[in-house]
Amino acid sequence: MMKSIKTRSLVGNDGILHLNVPVGVPNREFEVMVIYQPIESSTPSKTPEELGWSSGFFDEVIGGWVGESLVREPQGEYETREPL
Repeated sequence: MMKSIKTRSLVGNDGILHLNVPVGVPNREFEVMVIYQPIESSTPSKTPEELGWSSGFFDEVIGGWVGESLVREPQGEYETREPL
């Protein structure tokens, strides 16, 4: 059974990333694949305005439906298909 673990770790001055991966199964061989990606912590997240939304857009539209109640019309009968 393959399992996935996601973690964040700081690389030391030696440039080597040290990982301790608890698998809970002693005396067994495992195949391990490591994919790493640097995290850009200095980049602040963008505001809705910076992403192209007009100022106050989300404050105006969240929970903003004031029209008549929405009604789901009957969907009809399911078609009968031949079994595979």
